[in-house]
Amino acid sequence: MAVIALCSASGSPGVTTTALGMALLWPRPVLLIEADATGGSGILAGYFRGIKSYDQGLVELALSADDVADLLPRMAQPIGSSTAAFIPGPRAHTQAPALTGLWGPLMTALQDLEATGQDVIVDCGRLGLVGWPEPVLAESDLSLILCRTHLPAIAATRSWAETVQRGHPAWANPGVMLVGEGQPYSAKEVSNVLGLPVHAVVADDPQSAAVLHRGVTIPDRFDRSPLVRSLQAAISAIHAAVNVRRDRLGTEVHSDVQ
Repeated sequence: MAVIALCSASGSPGVTTTALGMALLWPRPVLLIEADATGGSGILAGYFRGIKSYDQGLVELALSADDVADLLPRMAQPIGSSTAAFIPGPRAHTQAPALTGLWGPLMTALQDLEATGQDVIVDCGRLGLVGWPEPVLAESDLSLILCRTHLPAIAATRSWAETVQRGHPAWANPGVMLVGEGQPYSAKEVSNVLGLPVHAVVADDPQSAAVLHRGVTIPDRFDRSPLVRSLQAAISAIHAAVNVRRDRLGTEVHSDVQ
């Protein structure tokens, strides 16, 4: 499949929660990378409730002299009994600048994982922070800005949407993932304002999100909750968006050859 990058312009739209939920529901093996420059693993502290300790992650990968592609499988930690694994990001924001030189080699290694039948989801956190993973967002098959549908969130996202469309920085395939459509604006209205396509919509379901965000006890019928159903639909929509892009690129390459 692909490398999918998730990020936010401001606030807390739930990037880590969404990335983790997608990874746990992904239809084939997937690697989740915590590349948030803010520091502190939301998965270790939240989903695992601090019970699972930090072992190694992106910082150790950046400091290693070995090949990034060889180290990735050894650093990946399983997430329960799912087919998902993850690599923690920096433990503190002060470590983020040390990752600047890692993003390029890491992106090359992540793109090569597809040949092994493994996909990648990257939690890029908030845009523009020191040490943020700009090359990952620039080169992913699909880079999605998570955005809630109220005016402050849309206003903050609009600035980045305009910047991306001008190509500074240039993203290969930018788009939007909405959280809580209709609160109060629709996907069409948000897309028109931002000038970017809305590829997926995630339900605003705090009770179910708490399972992923804070590791609370799984409630009854969790697998039928609005959040889970919306994440499953989002995964299908993301697959479709990536396939459309790849078909288009394939057509362009074929035309150039002719």
